[in-house]
Amino acid sequence: MQQERYDHWIGGQSVPPETGSYFAVCNPLEDTKLAEAAAGSVTDINRAVETAHQAFQSFRHTLPKERERIMCKAAEILERDRQDFINILVDEIGSPIKKAGFEVEKAITFFRSSASMARSATGKTIPSDAPGKFSMSIRSPIGVIAAITPFNVPLIKGSRLSCNPIALGNTVVMMPSEEAPVLAYRLAELYKEAGLPDGVFNVVSGDGYEIGDALTSHPLVKMVTFTGSCRVGKHIQELCGQLGKPATLELGGKSPLVIMADADLSAAMPGAIQSIFMYQGQVCMGASRIYVQREIFDGFVKKFAAVAGNLGMGDLRDESTVIGPIISERQRARVKGHIEDARKKGATIVTGGDWEGNRCQPTVLTGVTPEMDVYYQETFGPVTSIYPFDTLDEALTYSNDSDFGLSAGIYTQNLKDAMRYVHEVESGMVHVNGAILHDEPTVPFGGVKDSGFGREGTDEDIEAMTEWKWVTIQM
Repeated sequence: MQQERYDHWIGGQSVPPETGSYFAVCNPLEDTKLAEAAAGSVTDINRAVETAHQAFQSFRHTLPKERERIMCKAAEILERDRQDFINILVDEIGSPIKKAGFEVEKAITFFRSSASMARSATGKTIPSDAPGKFSMSIRSPIGVIAAITPFNVPLIKGSRLSCNPIALGNTVVMMPSEEAPVLAYRLAELYKEAGLPDGVFNVVSGDGYEIGDALTSHPLVKMVTFTGSCRVGKHIQELCGQLGKPATLELGGKSPLVIMADADLSAAMPGAIQSIFMYQGQVCMGASRIYVQREIFDGFVKKFAAVAGNLGMGDLRDESTVIGPIISERQRARVKGHIEDARKKGATIVTGGDWEGNRCQPTVLTGVTPEMDVYYQETFGPVTSIYPFDTLDEALTYSNDSDFGLSAGIYTQNLKDAMRYVHEVESGMVHVNGAILHDEPTVPFGGVKDSGFGREGTDEDIEAMTEWKWVTIQM
């Protein structure tokens, strides 16, 4: 990181916090201070939103080719500065370098895909029953959009929740996680270099509990996009509902992965490992519930635990490292609590369960029962429970026994079983014979039940971030 203090980004420039207060940004590997970031106030939020609203008055009229050019340029800059962003992800959020590289590649695809959205917000002509009347519909950008982003994939979400609305002619005020403000600031600098007009993208950092409501309920904010916890998401949904304001919410998960006896284990094993242990399990789509058909249960558990127990926990910049630090002391306490609660109540820790500094060893549990916290709750760490089942009916019953429904998967060679699972599992996303951690720019990304509301994606964002206008012309 090139500087020790990061202000807000408002109107295309660094702006000190109104209170003059800053908070520490720490490296989660050793809890050492990396930098300071501006502690935002309601005054800062108001200034950012008003700036974005003013910028919208002209930006909404930009030509598609201008917004297209900006997004293509942003992708080029991110490719050029790839190592800079990777370094921030490693240092600020404890991302192993392979995961950091994955984020950069994914963000590049989001920028490039969003460029096409500038030409895709089309209307249509409509036959009219009135003689001589020409009837049509057009789409218009809606205005200022609030984007609240998480710590775990701050570049993926920071790019997606900003480039799509901007490509459509909207403006954005972003409030990043307190654990990842530096990445958001660096993203603002990227947009500036790409030619984005001042005021179109703004960043206010700070404590979401203190300033979040001021952002989401601001009358000039026309829509809220949020990725984070179920509890905060429901609060935002309640606020937006009272104000008649649309929101897209991507929340937590307790995602099931089913391994049938006929599965190709040479694919299922690495797929299952990736599905839970990428970024040390701090992924909302993580396969924290793995159901294995009883005929192969013992052998699968033994091999899975052996692979998990040997995942790299070395230097974060070593390509072989998979497991990095848990982001904060509060989250570490949650992971420790879930493991200890399961152990005390009779679960078997097949491998892991111990800590090396701020890193939790990859942990595999069996014998987990409903009275244990880890059974229903999201751990958000490198912890998974493996359960036996006999029939597909049982696998579906177990998979659906959750308040969450973000991602799910099944490994099987039987197409009929696969398609039945696809249709009957209560999940916003389902993957057959592949890892359940997967995302692409053009897909309807999101969950059901407590895992979210609405969908992210190019087509879905065009629908959510523009508004219809019906126009008639009497000839």
